[in-house]
Amino acid sequence: MRHILLLVSLLLIVSCKSVEKYNAQVTSLHSVADLQDDVDAIYKQLRKHHPRLYQYSSKETLDFKFDSLKNTIVKPITSQEFYEKLAPVVREVRQGHISVVPPKEKFTKAERKALNKKKFELYELDFEYLDDALWVAGARTDSALIGSEVLKIDGEYPADLITKYQNQIASDGYNTTLYNRAISKGFTRLYYRDKGFLDSVPLTFKLRDSVFTRVLKRVDKNKKSDSVQKPKDSTTVKPLTKTERKAAKVAQKEKRKLNKKLGYNPSRKEYIRNFNYLNDAVAIMKIRGFSDGPYKEFYNESFEKLDSLDTPYLILDLRDNGGGRIGEIEYLFSYLAQEPYQFINKSEVTTRVPFMTFAMANGSPTGLKIVSAILSPIIVTHNLLKTQKVNDTLYYKFKYSKIRQPKDNNFKGQVYVLINGNSFSASSIISTNLKALNLATFVGEETGGAYNGTVAGICKYYTLPNSLVKIRFGLMQIESPYKTEPDGYGIKPDVYIVPTHEDRLNGKDPELEWILMDIEKDKSYSGSGKANQIGY
Repeated sequence: MRHILLLVSLLLIVSCKSVEKYNAQVTSLHSVADLQDDVDAIYKQLRKHHPRLYQYSSKETLDFKFDSLKNTIVKPITSQEFYEKLAPVVREVRQGHISVVPPKEKFTKAERKALNKKKFELYELDFEYLDDALWVAGARTDSALIGSEVLKIDGEYPADLITKYQNQIASDGYNTTLYNRAISKGFTRLYYRDKGFLDSVPLTFKLRDSVFTRVLKRVDKNKKSDSVQKPKDSTTVKPLTKTERKAAKVAQKEKRKLNKKLGYNPSRKEYIRNFNYLNDAVAIMKIRGFSDGPYKEFYNESFEKLDSLDTPYLILDLRDNGGGRIGEIEYLFSYLAQEPYQFINKSEVTTRVPFMTFAMANGSPTGLKIVSAILSPIIVTHNLLKTQKVNDTLYYKFKYSKIRQPKDNNFKGQVYVLINGNSFSASSIISTNLKALNLATFVGEETGGAYNGTVAGICKYYTLPNSLVKIRFGLMQIESPYKTEPDGYGIKPDVYIVPTHEDRLNGKDPELEWILMDIEKDKSYSGSGKANQIGY
């Protein structure tokens, strides 16, 4: 206990590094020797903890690339410049869960409080890279920009930025569909990594035949435009009665319960989990991720409806689903499986205590380190019981690697799965199982996540000592029992369809439209006639 308390005290002291000192280290020029030490440090971490480091790039290849990187550092440079050299090299590991993030200047508590009152108009836009161009796909404040093409961002062409960002992120194996999709969804995040904090940025747009420039700024979150401001109403608002207050309270409670079940994202005002009937024979389940909130109630209720209405067709939409928890995808699969199954293999690891490796990494939050230090006897014991060595290789035993049974009311109709390049990680693991067992027809484009598995499970966060550049990488090989050749590619669709910008402008969903036409051709169903736009 004395050692644990000492460790906790040291962690608290280390975490109190001043903002000024941190910013000085981030913005200063680092010596050649220090940066070369950082290169050695990250490669050492990967060799020690990554279970499949040489799966897609040989040891000779990675040795050469990291040595070459050290040789390119011939003068002092900043952390940002070092990041731009390091990220393309780490990318060559070709594991999609590996990422490199440059350090950015921090703000004082007072500065953060002031900034939290504002929003950056650039971050209110959603982008999509289609037809070799960058488009505004969505806007949470200025819908007039939706559908416009971005011609320049602060004088730079989007194509140049996208090429640069593609070299800084990794995909699983040799797959290429992830890049454009991931950059579309994460464009503002990648732009921040590149440019850092900005108060404003000019963008040039083209909408139909009109070309115009807008300067996007940080604005007050609570400020409303003149177009939406309403004149003051002098009418006195009648206070609610006791019965009305009680009803409003019950309604709010039910709303919170629904938001929890469906995984409500308040910043985007949308649900993570969605279930609806398109007609009396076709249901669609759109899952944007497998990470938020409790999930069992949602799947239980959805499949109870499918079973009670004897629904013949289910569309599972996993497009732009970046993954999440193994537990959730296995639970969903238990409703789709037709026979007893093994969902994943035992996970290859490099240590008997993977959770302590994750928790005590120098890049993990201080609070996590403190809790893990206090609970270390329990965590270590648990890890030791869960790991075993087979032929000199360590494996972690998830419960999902045992033979499991389908649900009694499993779905027995025909399943279609919508996928694209941003179907990654957990969404690719469940897709592999569905594809291998011929349980679904896949429509869209090749997934960004690999068919043969990925190194994820839990990820270690490590901060380089001199540059403060951060790296994240998986500690567990997560894979289904099924494999395909050649290795290093995603789940291929049975029907290949990629939308165009013209489709988007016209509100078309060509992948979904194909499925509905295919169902129309199937004269074997009559439909129960019981469903009528049921869902949530």
